[in-house]
Amino acid sequence: MVEGFDASHFVRQTITKFPQLELKQRIAHIASTLEDHLDSDFRVAARQITTALPPPLDPTRNDDDFGDYIFAPLGEYVVRHGLTKPHLKLSLQTLKQLTMRFSMEDAIRYFINEFPYPTFTELHKWSKDKNYHVRRLVSEGTRPRLPWSGRLKTDTRRPLELLGTLHADPTRYVTRSIANHMNDIAKADPALVIKTLKQWHRLKEQRPTELQWMTAHSLRTLVKQGDAAALRMLGYRAHPKVAVSPVLLSAKSVKPGETLQFQFNVTAERDERLMIDYAIDFVKANGTMAEKVFKIKQIELAKGESKTITKRHPFRANATTFTLYPGTHRITLQINGKRYSAATFEMQVD
Repeated sequence: MVEGFDASHFVRQTITKFPQLELKQRIAHIASTLEDHLDSDFRVAARQITTALPPPLDPTRNDDDFGDYIFAPLGEYVVRHGLTKPHLKLSLQTLKQLTMRFSMEDAIRYFINEFPYPTFTELHKWSKDKNYHVRRLVSEGTRPRLPWSGRLKTDTRRPLELLGTLHADPTRYVTRSIANHMNDIAKADPALVIKTLKQWHRLKEQRPTELQWMTAHSLRTLVKQGDAAALRMLGYRAHPKVAVSPVLLSAKSVKPGETLQFQFNVTAERDERLMIDYAIDFVKANGTMAEKVFKIKQIELAKGESKTITKRHPFRANATTFTLYPGTHRITLQINGKRYSAATFEMQVD
């Protein structure tokens, strides 16, 4: 406990407004409430924060240890009161301590934008830190398209040196962040991602199986787009020689909450390694179409070999992130990035 901190008063003051607030609003509200309870001198407040912290997250784990959201308001507090040149060193050290309890990936971005050179200097040190949560922050905090966070002003290529250091990390929590970072870059500069991944393969600093996983995860958006270079890097021919049957649907129409099954047959005309996906053209609110690509499976077929594939697609009702609208929808098969058979069905919305 921090001396003089009235925990009961703080809790009462905090939770009063909680029922009407969303998650990010709650984070901001807690940070605002802290301003009434922590010292007005940021140097003292930062010490109060770090003194009150519990032990770091288990350093022996490898993955799935994101921490607790309750520490997010502390990061926002540091941004509000420590984003100044006199407090820069103290603020970064405070964020380093906090990220061992909950990722400060959002908070660090404000410092990157405001003080890019000294912050990147610190990130280079952190990329070799013994704590894997600190190392992950280096990658996650510099992502071009970090969910729930604002864009960085820095060039997309600037963090690549950091990723080069981190790509051989032994911890999946870190390598997943690197792959997500590379996938972000791929949406703007596919060639840069392919070039960087090839360089990492040549260096042979990461375990082959882990680097292959990172490569596939880094290229997932490009693969869905049918990018030939990405497919080649994963061992797939851009123009497979296959015969594909028409797509057979289990129904001509479907309603939200129901599942549509479809089936098709693939025959290889030579030995082929196939990545099989399907795209659905959804009707939008304004009547135009929006396509989403979904995975089916990866298979290997010998010359003359056939495979019948059945897939079920659930159309979830009342999804919070996607709304289904009535009209003619289309399912199209995609194999190694190339489009094949298609079939249409009606979406019936009451």
